Amino acid sequence: MRYIEVTIKIESAGVEPALAALDACGISDAEVRDPRDAEEIMADKETYEWDYVDEKVSENIGKKPEIHIYRESVSEDMDREFTDLVKSVMKKISDDASSGMYGPVDFGEIQVTEEIKDDSLWKDKWKEYFKPSHISEKIVVKPTWEEYEAEEGELVIEIDPGMAFGTGTHETTSMCVRALEKYVRKGDSVLDAGCGSGILSIAAAKLGAGEVLGVDIDEEAVRVSKENFDLNGTSDVCRAEYGDVTKGVGFTADVIVANLMAELLCMISGGIVSHLKDDGIFISSGILCEKEGMIRKAYDQAGLSVKDVMHDGEWCCVIAEKK
Repeated sequence: MRYIEVTIKIESAGVEPALAALDACGISDAEVRDPRDAEEIMADKETYEWDYVDEKVSENIGKKPEIHIYRESVSEDMDREFTDLVKSVMKKISDDASSGMYGPVDFGEIQVTEEIKDDSLWKDKWKEYFKPSHISEKIVVKPTWEEYEAEEGELVIEIDPGMAFGTGTHETTSMCVRALEKYVRKGDSVLDAGCGSGILSIAAAKLGAGEVLGVDIDEEAVRVSKENFDLNGTSDVCRAEYGDVTKGVGFTADVIVANLMAELLCMISGGIVSHLKDDGIFISSGILCEKEGMIRKAYDQAGLSVKDVMHDGEWCCVIAEKK
């Protein structure tokens, strides 16, 4: 679908008056991107507990706020008419500001630009960067649209993750797969807490697990996981269910794997123990190295004993067993 994106660059003091003026002429669905929001979050790590800041966020610090408006592109004349309407509204509030209507505030130079876009050009652009990848000694992950001939001893996982789920190439996922490769024994029962695209469940099945349950609080993740189980021929071993691993999941496993945020892992550690068999193994990642100590403390209180830790860049994978 072709659409027009109109972008308004304006000083922070002018954002609210601009939105009010747009709303008055029937444009009420504008999107505001204000770098001040990111500055506030970055300045208060204790409150927001952020782990990672994308470079693009840092690059925008100090820039003017932007108001973005989107409309389906119907014709060149109507696109121009819509853009001219926005420009005229912005000129009026600029003139009003200059006359002192809004008090002693500076809206700065208000810039209005427009661009015709086609979402079919970008919606699958990310696929260009997903190629077959060795994520452990045995496991190779490949997208459905790429050809790959497996070598002897390789186990290939074919994934169509969708734009909302991971491809398995992130350090935290690859460490989980390497840990599964080390600890899963033939016939083991495995619980994948927060299954996402189902890649860890499929890896466990291909490594010899006898029964695998993937659980996620996102219904879309459950749907995608089921599709990927079928795609990889593991539906006889793997199943996915919507739910919270800390309650309502009647499944006890030899191995539990969870690739989640450190704070969430701490919260669910007590529930994890109740789903582990005696001497069962808990593989967990999604943990920044600086939070390893917090994880160790939470696991000890939950009745888990840390037996191994992997590190890859700024991330770690903590492997524990039931005491």
